[in-house]
Amino acid sequence: MFNKSININFTMIINNEKIQNALNYKPTHSELEEILSKSKRLERLSMQEVSVLLNTYDDGGVKSILQTANWVKNEIYGNRLVIFAPLYISNLCNNDCTYCAFRCTNTNIERKALSQEEILKETEVLLKTGQKRVLLVAGESYPKEGIDYVLKAIDTVYAARDGKNNIRRLNVNLAPLEVEDFKKLKKHDIGTYQLFQETYHKETYAKLHLKGPKSNYDYRLTAIDRAFEAGLDDVGIGVLFGLYDHKYEVLALISHIEYLEEKFGMGPHTISVPRLEPATGSEIASTPPYPVSDEDFKKMIAILRLAVPYTGLILSTRETAEIRSEAFDLGISQISAGSKTNPGGYNDVDSMEQFSLGDHRSLDDVIYDVCLHGYIPSFCTSCYRSGRTGLDFMEYAKPGDIKKKCSPNALITFQEYLEDYASPKTKAIGEKTIAKGLADLPEKMKEFTIKSIQKIKSGERDIFC
Repeated sequence: MFNKSININFTMIINNEKIQNALNYKPTHSELEEILSKSKRLERLSMQEVSVLLNTYDDGGVKSILQTANWVKNEIYGNRLVIFAPLYISNLCNNDCTYCAFRCTNTNIERKALSQEEILKETEVLLKTGQKRVLLVAGESYPKEGIDYVLKAIDTVYAARDGKNNIRRLNVNLAPLEVEDFKKLKKHDIGTYQLFQETYHKETYAKLHLKGPKSNYDYRLTAIDRAFEAGLDDVGIGVLFGLYDHKYEVLALISHIEYLEEKFGMGPHTISVPRLEPATGSEIASTPPYPVSDEDFKKMIAILRLAVPYTGLILSTRETAEIRSEAFDLGISQISAGSKTNPGGYNDVDSMEQFSLGDHRSLDDVIYDVCLHGYIPSFCTSCYRSGRTGLDFMEYAKPGDIKKKCSPNALITFQEYLEDYASPKTKAIGEKTIAKGLADLPEKMKEFTIKSIQKIKSGERDIFC
């Protein structure tokens, strides 16, 4: 079932012939140098250029890819890392996805949809740790209220308070919707609408999604079209790596992005790169059919940074602390921290996780590690609230000008965290991080940031540019 107002050409979205031709392309060393030079001009790469990077295996070439990705990330976003946490409100699901603990045929799971009071309590716990950005996640089925349940949950999250602290940006990861329901989401002031295709390989998709609405590959693939048509201009896409060949999936992501940019004038705001992790009741989750090694995973992150330099790259707590720390240098710009993937998890409700986590550290421990590696933890939400979304955001991001907003806002919001929530150890390293960050700012920007930080120390909150 599709909204009739949307004209869809599926071959344009995922062009398998073009993807296969790119996969079979044999690169030369001179091409690699030309492509990396193009990346340093902050230009998006074509599918064939991305294929050259994917098919580069010599140590020197791979090292150049990783180093260039680090340079590009810092040129666009600076050395800040945006922090957020997922908030699971339901594990109700009517899909049978073979890799997921929430699959409808898993009879070992207790089904639960949090009440609005429980959602409020979950949010309050997150606020007490210092979080200001949340990704709302629900299984792909809702209570009798339908989408209204989610809309009420959004209002509940935004209404929560811990002193002067509140959730300033709420993104959502929800099942595909029709245009009218996407319009309702927009009216409720969400940030980014996030949806993963899981795998772009259609035959594999059919084998993994046995029944339920999610078994309709085409309907899921066109959800971003409907979101854009409804006026949601910040969207996030992604792949669950390990279900099919990662090189095919990366090129399919690029094909999807090329299609979106041609049709709507803009691509995704973010790309997520989760790897398949063990999940209760799923054999395939424990033995991925196409496992992605750590080295291939890190190279892939760097390639995506070069392929779409202006798009945010998100890494979750599926990965271990070690891999996450290494990925900071490869182009990742957003990370989750202190995560729970079960409804009620932040209040210690004993319910099943959607998948196994690799990083169980607290938010404070993650922030300490981010500082230790020379990065600035950021809780910034200024773009969303200043109208810098969609095409407006891209006008700043593509030439690298968004860093002029990211750097001061990162320092200001980090100072809030240090004042209100940091442990003594984290506050000590955080103050040094802020001092170094201030020293690296241009003079006029530094002056504004120092004044703002002083206001934060005096009790003001929520200052941004």
